[in-house]
Amino acid sequence: MRLLVVDLLAERKAFGKEGVREIVSHFDNPEVFLWSPHTDERTDYGFGTVVQNPVDCDFVAITGSRRNVSSWEPWMDKVAELIRTIEVPIIGICFGHQIIAAALGGRVERATEGSHFVSEVHYDDGSVVNAVFTHQDHVVDSGELQVVGTASHCKIAACQHPTRPIRTVQYHPEATSRILSEAIRLGDMTEEEAGVFDMSKRIINVKQSLLD
Repeated sequence: MRLLVVDLLAERKAFGKEGVREIVSHFDNPEVFLWSPHTDERTDYGFGTVVQNPVDCDFVAITGSRRNVSSWEPWMDKVAELIRTIEVPIIGICFGHQIIAAALGGRVERATEGSHFVSEVHYDDGSVVNAVFTHQDHVVDSGELQVVGTASHCKIAACQHPTRPIRTVQYHPEATSRILSEAIRLGDMTEEEAGVFDMSKRIINVKQSLLD
């Protein structure tokens, strides 16, 4: 399994390195390639192969980002082209969810306030899960994607493509209690910022949300 991670938090020690580590842990011993078209300055992860362009792969994962799809930047064109042309399965998390929707004919808008909390997501199969949200951009038109999950503050919280192996979530299934603790320790987040997330609840993970 060759896994290409479009690694858009590579400059952050916790949410980049540890977030990618959590995503990768749900795959069976993948060969990991890390592509970060948004920056030339990245954290040394100690795993994976850093690449300057997309490589042949069996699977693509697009992470969250501190950048905004609603404020489009030139490097995003390369990610959108990958989404439109590659034939292997793709998963998108937060920014990844947004840029996949935008690349496939949808629309992303910025809300007046950010959303930072644990919220229920209601899936169209009747299941209800708890998920970590931290975002301000929202997908308001899913384009080619079908909406399969909603939250009270976010009507397009989870999507899948009707004919292609693409699944996306607005929330952060990689945001485990361990990663929040690492974010505090490494300075990515203060204790006060982390305190808004009720991690005592059972939180959906990457495998359950995007790979099952």
